[in-house]
Amino acid sequence: MRPRRCHTAGVTVTTTRVGLDDVRAARELLAGVARTTPLAGLRGLSDKVGGPVLLKCENLQRAGSFKIRGAYVRIARLSAQERARGVVAASAGNHAQGVALAASLLGCSSTVFMPEAAPLPKVAATQSYGASVRFAGSTVDEALVAASAFAVETGAVLIHPFDHVDVIAGQGTVGLEVLEQCPEVRTVVVCTGGGGLLGGIAAAVKGLRPDVRVVGAQAAGAAAFPDSLAAGRPVPLTAMSTMADGIAIGRPGDLTFPLVRDLVDDVVTVDEEALSRALLHCLERAKLLVEPAGAAAVAAVMEDPGAYAPPVVAVVSGGNVDPLLLTKVVRHGLVAAGRFLSLRVAIEDRPGNLASLLAVLATTGGNVLDVEHSRTGRGLHVGEVEVALQLETRGHAHGQEVLDALSAAGYRVAAD
Repeated sequence: MRPRRCHTAGVTVTTTRVGLDDVRAARELLAGVARTTPLAGLRGLSDKVGGPVLLKCENLQRAGSFKIRGAYVRIARLSAQERARGVVAASAGNHAQGVALAASLLGCSSTVFMPEAAPLPKVAATQSYGASVRFAGSTVDEALVAASAFAVETGAVLIHPFDHVDVIAGQGTVGLEVLEQCPEVRTVVVCTGGGGLLGGIAAAVKGLRPDVRVVGAQAAGAAAFPDSLAAGRPVPLTAMSTMADGIAIGRPGDLTFPLVRDLVDDVVTVDEEALSRALLHCLERAKLLVEPAGAAAVAAVMEDPGAYAPPVVAVVSGGNVDPLLLTKVVRHGLVAAGRFLSLRVAIEDRPGNLASLLAVLATTGGNVLDVEHSRTGRGLHVGEVEVALQLETRGHAHGQEVLDALSAAGYRVAAD
């Protein structure tokens, strides 16, 4: 599936915006706090694009994502009186850890509201940085409502995950590093939820190199920007469904929206299979552990490699992934890449017939991982059994060879 595109309008004047000077000032604050994360080459994808594709590895940042940048800048600029009241945030995990770490570095207490289904490793990591964790709602937006109410009740300062000038400026420091590490860059692709990272990077990159194309990548099941850009204002989604919880934001920010509208050249969406394939590709080819949200930029380039002028830098925003989710996503990625084939075959219930079926599979080179018999099933004749098979294959073409060989041998085959 190719990405769905939504082209943004031309540059217009806005009353509130983060600029290059703001990002540079944020960088001074982050000296000695945020790491300058490396660029890693992705050779297989570079061959498809026709030039270098580099990954900006924010998954190797402190606390496992870029979020420490914006959180630290925001909290560092609070007055002593404000920090004494503590800070509060809402997050599915990455912003939570960034705020908790930044607050501990600055001697400030922190409370974080997380969705009730937040991954346990992210909850534990947030607590390990010293934050008090509370649960509210099923989405980040619902948790944000609870965090805002807590701020009003207690006087704690709300550290918004993306819609504040200090947060946006802090995230934008990624863009300064990209330009320094790859001066010849022509395209920067950034995963996008509420728009803080995308807007900040766009402010930095366009402020120095307006010729560089900046592209946002959203999960198709939680893509608030395309409709909002078409409408000319932030439009909330009515529903979201994606494994990329880190970018599952139902509405662009009031500050981030005009930045994306004015400075970002394109916003694309990628589906769940593309995210799975990208995560698996990063794991296998770049040896990088990346969460689904962090793989969105890589997924966009993989889905339409001809659309991005090289050198391309894809920002890998984070690597905080629940091991249980990782297991599911890797399996999903193997299926999407044609490396895992599930099928059902009807055979006569006679001794030796299963061995004959497996012998045909052996000639194709398919590696059988699991076999299950069922004597009851829709469409089975009397005296037949259904054999459910799971095979490891070498890709879509090899999978088709397996199906063709079974059909040629006279078997009725259904692929799941």
